[in-house]
Amino acid sequence: MSPPAPIHFFNRLTQQIETEDVYGEKSLRFVYENPVGGLPLHALVKRAIFSKWYGARMDSPASKAEIRPFIDKFGLDVSEFADPVESFKTFNEFFYRKLKPEARPIEADEKAIVLPADGRHLVIPDVSQCRDFFVKGIRFDITALLGDSGIAARFDKGSLLISRLCPTDYHRFHFPVSGFNGTPRLIEGPLFSVSPIALAKRPSILWENKRYLTRIRTDHLGEVAFLEVGATCVGSVVHTSRPAQFMAKGAEKGYFRFGGSCVITVFEPGKVRFSEDLLEHSASGREVYARMGDVAGVML
Repeated sequence: MSPPAPIHFFNRLTQQIETEDVYGEKSLRFVYENPVGGLPLHALVKRAIFSKWYGARMDSPASKAEIRPFIDKFGLDVSEFADPVESFKTFNEFFYRKLKPEARPIEADEKAIVLPADGRHLVIPDVSQCRDFFVKGIRFDITALLGDSGIAARFDKGSLLISRLCPTDYHRFHFPVSGFNGTPRLIEGPLFSVSPIALAKRPSILWENKRYLTRIRTDHLGEVAFLEVGATCVGSVVHTSRPAQFMAKGAEKGYFRFGGSCVITVFEPGKVRFSEDLLEHSASGREVYARMGDVAGVML
């Protein structure tokens, strides 16, 4: 058997194509690529009870011992942290840590739309034309994603930004645009992994998994749909922003507790033009690593 193909992404910071160091890669490949692995996947891994159990482990005092080895292995920059490493009582406290404001400056251009999270980003300029999402012949199901055909009609032929957070990333998510914050609506579902290993086998994970939908009303972009998608080992999604209030671009919206996860931003048709590197690499099926507050595109 040939070795598994590495996962490549374009790093906007280094301007290089790099290979992703996948957290828990061996387990992910066993569960999603090995037929035997499908048994525990459907029996346990995708179920909420597994993620709650794992999340509880990350909330235990004993988990604090895992913080420093994790920082060292993945080369995290502790100078960005808003609080000293020693202040975190559990791994989860470290995982959803805050950063110093200067560590993630927000693009000031009024026409700019910013990335809502650190991570690997993929864009779809016209979701109605996306017929090969991760797998040839798979259409992105915007109606299933939003869980409402009436809301989906507003975004027919709209554009979409998928921001995938790895366990090594900063795990707070922020508003990509300024606008009035709606009330998050829970859409129930399983908790599959959202890693590219899993998505290559089951692209529909993004519109099947448990997720929250928030509708943001804006002055220049109409309505923007923002979704936090849960995943395996995500203990919970915590919303720190208040509904029915105007939120500035870059303001914190919430955070994920332990695990890899993603946020999806959906725009009405003809409203945005994504940045050239996002368009170029997404067209080749390659994600772009960039940080929260950096430019995702501009208003049209």
